[in-house]
Amino acid sequence: MTETPQSPRRSPEPRAARDWVKLLSEYRDPDTTRSWFELAVTIGPFVLLWALAWWSLGVSYWLTLALSSLNAAFLLRLFAIQHDCGHGAFFRNRTLSDWLGRVLGVLTLTPYDVWRRSHSIHHSSAGNLGRRGMGDIHTLTVAEYRDLTPYNRLMYRLYRHPLVLFGLGPGYLFFLQNRLPLGLMETARYWISAMCTNAAILALLGLIFWFGGLMPILLIFLPSTLLAATAGVWLFYVQHQFETTHWEAEEDWQLHDAALHGSSHYVMPAVLQWLSANIGIHHVHHLHSRIPFYRLPRVLRDHADLATGNRMTIRESFQNARLHLWDEDSRRLLSFREARTLIG
Repeated sequence: MTETPQSPRRSPEPRAARDWVKLLSEYRDPDTTRSWFELAVTIGPFVLLWALAWWSLGVSYWLTLALSSLNAAFLLRLFAIQHDCGHGAFFRNRTLSDWLGRVLGVLTLTPYDVWRRSHSIHHSSAGNLGRRGMGDIHTLTVAEYRDLTPYNRLMYRLYRHPLVLFGLGPGYLFFLQNRLPLGLMETARYWISAMCTNAAILALLGLIFWFGGLMPILLIFLPSTLLAATAGVWLFYVQHQFETTHWEAEEDWQLHDAALHGSSHYVMPAVLQWLSANIGIHHVHHLHSRIPFYRLPRVLRDHADLATGNRMTIRESFQNARLHLWDEDSRRLLSFREARTLIG
């Protein structure tokens, strides 16, 4: 098949996907000093920019918005650190990782234990057509879409529209959906995680309001959170939603094949790669999620096969937002227009 702009460039793999796991295990142990350093150079600027934005309220609201927008990048990086905590990849001590993740979850509006469970399900089922629905972007096959009623087709088209996925979606996800342990409602520990996080968020917002009134919430908290949420949703989307991604029926699905071939290598400028904590090297992350984010670039330097596989540039990635339906026959993610002749 001729390569199209929205498809990551896939190189032939000399190793089977399963064989990579043992090879990559040598990169998995966290360096405690490095982890503390990465936390410091992220939380430090985050706090400083919050303080500067608060100070700027007395100077210019536009300056406040600019500073809070910049701070969204550091909030995104804090979420990436929380993500590594959830995988046990940030500190050797799992208890320390978990409690850091819970604290960061207050800043990212994400109940840590709920998210860790749903994200674990995502890793154990990504690319499995029989296990969709938890921690993923809802994706239908062409055949499934064909069988929908007109109303349900409309609902799916609305859900997949960029204005919903990347406009309304991030705010709904982080401000509303994360307030309840949806999908895990029957387990007490996830209710505790959600409610304790909610209480801590309310307490923090109460302190901000007590000392600064409404404007710090409206001009610092809300813009930085929404921008970070939008960037996070976009990154999650392009990690698995591309033309030549990997989906299989449950009886044919293999974990490591799905990890390697169904996850992209999102190539970004160095500053964006740093701010996103190398999450664009997602195919390696899915192959071995215990590798700390700061070791992922070394994996690519050491293994050229992984460095050249599933590459996707930012320019190419923008076209992925028009892909909506998985065609099991051609094994491609299609746009509604491309699938029209198949749907009838």
